[in-house]
Amino acid sequence: MTILDGKALSSKIKEQIKKEVEELKKRDIIPGLAVILVGDDPASHTYVKMKAKACKEVGIYSITHEMPNDISQKEIIETIKMINKNPNIDGILVQLPLPKHIDTTKILEVIDPKKDVDGFHPYNFGRLIQGLDSFAPCTPLGVMELLKEYSIDVKGKDACVVGASNIVGKPMQALLLNSFATVDICHIFTKDLKSHTKRADILVVGVGKPNLITKDMVKEGAIVIDIGINRLENGKIVGDVDFENVSKIASFITPVPGGVGPMTIAMLLKNSIKAAKKRKEID
Repeated sequence: MTILDGKALSSKIKEQIKKEVEELKKRDIIPGLAVILVGDDPASHTYVKMKAKACKEVGIYSITHEMPNDISQKEIIETIKMINKNPNIDGILVQLPLPKHIDTTKILEVIDPKKDVDGFHPYNFGRLIQGLDSFAPCTPLGVMELLKEYSIDVKGKDACVVGASNIVGKPMQALLLNSFATVDICHIFTKDLKSHTKRADILVVGVGKPNLITKDMVKEGAIVIDIGINRLENGKIVGDVDFENVSKIASFITPVPGGVGPMTIAMLLKNSIKAAKKRKEID
């Protein structure tokens, strides 16, 4: 069994990005990222701080627009429209989830697709489905980068994605399909989950339910990607997979923490550089 070390790979990617940023700065181009943070959700604030720290480490300019929980949808939209026009900002990220009175889809649709570094705009998602160049969501993109780093070819393999969210599950399915895997996607209404997971060569799980995937649900020698992040009552962070037991039969597996999580931020940085280069028409 091999651990898919996202922490080590993300550090390697950050070093590459740092060099790219230095080259861009020689041409007077400073990549810029704007983050919209609404409300006082502790997890959201933590994630935004981590993203800002990562930007600083590689030399990307970042600014966070903090807004109160009771802000109107109109005010958020106006702020995004203003950032869309700002020539110093290449990427825009709206930290999710948003408060319940805000229509998340409408907010994401306001972002200029050329600045949509999270890959959540319908335009980019449509291009992703068609296999065209686009901004792909950072978590699924990070999974593909991890597989590539460990020379895992998905072509012809049976893949199962558990979780059908717009942020992870659906784009994950598209990326695997674009790489010629045969993809099965499961969700809350899927009957007999085990019958789907058990036959998968590649199993990707991201639903937010601790120990959802147990050893008896996994094929011997499978590649297991755990996207879930859950905090137990004792404070321990775990994924959606029973790591201790599943790792005994998997050929490759991601740990939680230290697997997919660090890759998500690394891909955000990568998408931000891509946006800067595209906007400045640099190959």
